[in-house]
Amino acid sequence: MIVCSVNHIAKSFGGNIIFEDLSFEVHEGNRVGLVGRNGCGKTTLLKLLANQESIDSGAIHWRKGLRIGYLAQIPEYKDLTVKEVLKTSFEQLAETETKLQQLELEMGKELTPESLQRLMDQYGKLQDDFILSGGYEMDAQMDMVSHGLNIIELLDKPFSLLSGGEKTKVGLALSLLKKPELLLLDEPTNHLDLMAIEWLGTFLKDYSGTIILISHDRYFLDEVVTKILDMEDGEIELYHTSFSGYVKEKEERLLREFQEYQEQQRKIKKMKEAIKRLREWANRANPPSAALHKRATNMQRALDRMEKLDRPKLDVKKMAIDFEANDRSGKDVIKLEDVSKRFGSKTLFEKVNMLVQYKDRTAIVGENGTGKSTLLKMILGECDIDQGTVKVGSNVKIGYLSQHVFQTIGEEKVIDVFRSEVSVNEGEARHILARFLFYGPAVFRKVNQLSGGERMRLRLAQLMYQDINLLVLDEPTNHLDIDSCDVLEDALEQFNGTILAVSHDRYFLNKLFKKVYWLKDGNVYFFNGNYDWAKGKLNALKVPEPAAPEKITPIKKDKPPKTAVPNKAEEIERKLEELENLIYTLKKGMESAIDLELLQKQYTELEQLEMEREHLYKQLDEVV
Repeated sequence: MIVCSVNHIAKSFGGNIIFEDLSFEVHEGNRVGLVGRNGCGKTTLLKLLANQESIDSGAIHWRKGLRIGYLAQIPEYKDLTVKEVLKTSFEQLAETETKLQQLELEMGKELTPESLQRLMDQYGKLQDDFILSGGYEMDAQMDMVSHGLNIIELLDKPFSLLSGGEKTKVGLALSLLKKPELLLLDEPTNHLDLMAIEWLGTFLKDYSGTIILISHDRYFLDEVVTKILDMEDGEIELYHTSFSGYVKEKEERLLREFQEYQEQQRKIKKMKEAIKRLREWANRANPPSAALHKRATNMQRALDRMEKLDRPKLDVKKMAIDFEANDRSGKDVIKLEDVSKRFGSKTLFEKVNMLVQYKDRTAIVGENGTGKSTLLKMILGECDIDQGTVKVGSNVKIGYLSQHVFQTIGEEKVIDVFRSEVSVNEGEARHILARFLFYGPAVFRKVNQLSGGERMRLRLAQLMYQDINLLVLDEPTNHLDIDSCDVLEDALEQFNGTILAVSHDRYFLNKLFKKVYWLKDGNVYFFNGNYDWAKGKLNALKVPEPAAPEKITPIKKDKPPKTAVPNKAEEIERKLEELENLIYTLKKGMESAIDLELLQKQYTELEQLEMEREHLYKQLDEVV
């Protein structure tokens, strides 16, 4: 069944055409990813689908009675706590609950049997409706979504006192709890940490309604969506596949279209040459040949009627980034020793140890509020430490990319802000900014009018022309479109300096970073691998171990032992028993370990013991 049908719609702002003649259909149960470059009109299209804005021409048809959920500008709830705001998603159920409570009070009074029976019948009917509509599951659903999006600590706070990012997370929770038949999401992962993103992906994958979402998170798109709507140059193309499948299919389609275009161009060239020759031959004849002229005219008409193919754009304009460190730093770039930080009575983290060395690709991950950005500010000298030391090595030149880039800039123009940190003349500045997709008059736009992605591109342009050998990045892929993320990742791979980053983009983390510091519960865990590897090891550390058995007896196969080697089997069993006890003792010690270096040493020892245990089990299988 078709949920939404878009027929030849067009939209423009101030004379600039955003798109025209767009047509597609969304069917019930579809999970659609809307992708395209920044500024191509994705958010505008989502607003049109939500009926938040009007179209210039064409038509959008929704299924009759369709309930649409769209996380747009969040209204202010002045006198409500976050929990009360979330409860508004169950408006009908809340009213029924109030009526039930009123009826309970009424039934507690002295009544005639007839009046009591009438109230009881009314109460029973309301209660049945309440149960069937999931009334007794309201609190459980609010708890599930609040835990998943990590907003439990916000539930008792007044909504009006929340930050913009916190309000957005609450607005997302509200949208999910309302369970609309068509759920429209614009960059839902932007203010979420890694755990919340993974939870949201699982939640949306099992969502019973229809979903259209915009996201630059490639892993998230692959987890959630089953179809892709690709917006490019005012046109839209539907792909019936996941995001990874779409990337492959689009590349194959473009190559196929380019081959068809080349083939048609060859055919057109041959036809033009044939027409020219026929006319020459017709004119040379004495008298001029009318038949040859007629053939040439017919061929020209066929050529004119031919539907000409447009040349496919194989090389779409992208940012041109090339970071280079002119002077190398010392071996130890950043060193944190027993660093602690408190805010009032709350301890953010304590005894954090960290070492970043020359050319390291190091990532800091963890849930929101664990202190990732605070650690970066300590390294940059923007935040005081309570205990411990932070050392920045010799000849370290830092370039910092903040997730809140240029938010305090007002009426300044793009070219003026760029030149405030890069000493070049206007002509050179315009040439450089064009490499970052600021063309022509765009360099004279005011910075406060730029989108998040455009501000990020402007800051990247500044960093590329500064003398740096350490890049400190705070959520660098936020607001960038997928093409720009790819370009940034390629540039960072080629950078000959050191990189320290905070990010919630799993694709970005896995592609670039081989060292991970994971902040959790006030402690830091170090993993010498990418994000997926670190996550697996962290989960293994959190599994509770059973109490040590009095005696370890390996499980034997159901076949009689070979009489030739009974002593060898007993020897292996004795070694296994000793190993099992050693492993148990080591794991118990690791649970309470705080010192990072000691924990790393214990973890290496544990891996060696487990490999030795596996080897002994194989030996035991061979002799029994």
